[in-house]
Amino acid sequence: MQARVSRKIHERIEGLPKAVRDIARKGQLRMYQRYRHQLVAGKAKVVVTTAIACKMVGFIWAIDRAVTATLA
Repeated sequence: MQARVSRKIHERIEGLPKAVRDIARKGQLRMYQRYRHQLVAGKAKVVVTTAIACKMVGFIWAIDRAVTATLA
């Protein structure tokens, strides 16, 4: 599926800081592109999913750093 924000997710992220939303959107687009690229390259779905999960942890870390910086 294409990287997009559904109505339900849009309502959920409405109250979040702009920095968090920007990082999340960037991550969503990047992971979608990476997923498609690796599938087209012939990688197994399990391998691709594991690689994307690893990338997702990096974006979660970046969001944590952004939120922690604003609270400090």
